[in-house]
Amino acid sequence: MDFRTQAASVDALAGVAADALIVVVAGDALPTNFDKGLRALAADAVKLGDFEFKAGKTLSLLRPAGVKAPRVVFAASGKSTLKAARSAFQASLGQLKGRGAAHAAVVFTGFDVPTEALAEQFVLAAQDASYVYRHTKPSAPAAGKLGKLTLLTVDAEATKAAKAGLARGEAIGAGIELARELANRPGNHATPTFLGQQAQALGKSHGLKVEVLDKKAVEKLGMGSFLSVAQGSDEPLRFIVVRYDGAAKTQAPVVLVGKGITFDSGGISLKPGAGMDEMKFDMGGAASVIGTMRAIAELKPKINVVMLVAACENMPSGHAVKPGDVVTSMSGQTIENLNTDAEGRLVLCDALTYAERFKPAVVVDVATLTGACVIALGGVRSGMYASDDELAGALSAAGEAALDPCWRMPLDEEYEEGLKSNFADVANVAGREGGSVTAAKFLQRFASKYRWGHLDIAGTAWKGGAAKGSTGRPVGLLTHFVLSQVKGAR
Repeated sequence: MDFRTQAASVDALAGVAADALIVVVAGDALPTNFDKGLRALAADAVKLGDFEFKAGKTLSLLRPAGVKAPRVVFAASGKSTLKAARSAFQASLGQLKGRGAAHAAVVFTGFDVPTEALAEQFVLAAQDASYVYRHTKPSAPAAGKLGKLTLLTVDAEATKAAKAGLARGEAIGAGIELARELANRPGNHATPTFLGQQAQALGKSHGLKVEVLDKKAVEKLGMGSFLSVAQGSDEPLRFIVVRYDGAAKTQAPVVLVGKGITFDSGGISLKPGAGMDEMKFDMGGAASVIGTMRAIAELKPKINVVMLVAACENMPSGHAVKPGDVVTSMSGQTIENLNTDAEGRLVLCDALTYAERFKPAVVVDVATLTGACVIALGGVRSGMYASDDELAGALSAAGEAALDPCWRMPLDEEYEEGLKSNFADVANVAGREGGSVTAAKFLQRFASKYRWGHLDIAGTAWKGGAAKGSTGRPVGLLTHFVLSQVKGAR
């Protein structure tokens, strides 16, 4: 999709040339300095009961008198927030779906948000609305005709800010689309080998350094915990390392770690059959960090970023790890595997130990880790854990800026009690209570040598039901977080 910006006087919008003019408005009326003809159209529609200035309300007009665009769509947001603006704009796009409009010009009025942030969400909303998964579904509907969107701005300063927002939105949008595409593919397509190939392709197209390690290399590193999860599957594991070098070599990097379980059967601790197909999404953490690397590579910030993905399947077989087995992690700590369906933390712990070699400024791991987090937070906010308040604040702020929110969860020492084992240094699960927290406490044991954050995205990485599919979260949060870590960033 082609995104542009154009300066236009708010009192003469009826003269804008486009197949459709979209007016997204906050509050209970159009401002007095707004285009007189458009104000009259909206007022008349309100008087007739066809439109209300309430969140979710839209009005579509065909060939209104005095307006150059043959279609006009009004969309009310109610509130003047960024979230409300995005929601109203998405509703307006629904009015053009299946219609003949190829180019829409869009104006936002009455919003109390920075133009740059509004422009970013303008792009992301449009890309989200236009995304259709096709890889294994050739019968999927064709893309809509709408291929060009112009954001109308009031002056040169707003135009400059809008252009910056469009650029960031397009980069994040490309990352989100890549993450969704990887996660939506079925497990017989999106294998660990495939993820490695995708990382290599990204490296080639965007100038990133990529290393894909096989089982032999992982064995040499001593990643016994990661190996134990993979041993029940016929699909070979892959450990993927991607580097973006945007700053001096002496600058400590941000390290992003993704859980890459390309299919999770639960292993010997087999999951219930109902809904198990959705366990293809258990590599949502890996998909999101790969998508983030694409966004970062396109934005080219002056920072160093390293991505680590531990990718394998978790399958039951005669070779699979068994409940009660004790394995030795790369860190040297032994782990009693009380439940083979708690495998994500077993692959992540070795990746977190591997991260030490980069002497990182900060490490953030991302994983569809626990059903307990879904119970706690649902599908609205990702669970967030952090080793210090400053990092927690940065992750939270990034999520709010990206409309990809998270919520800080506790890391009290008492939660670690349930992980004690009579037969190893630590057990991989505790009781049912506080399951997301005890999983984070397990990971924290392997992240003591650097600043560490953890995002449990089990509730936010995908949707079920009629809207089943990957959301691409938290690419937006992660990208904003990385950009906030650039030296001198505000």
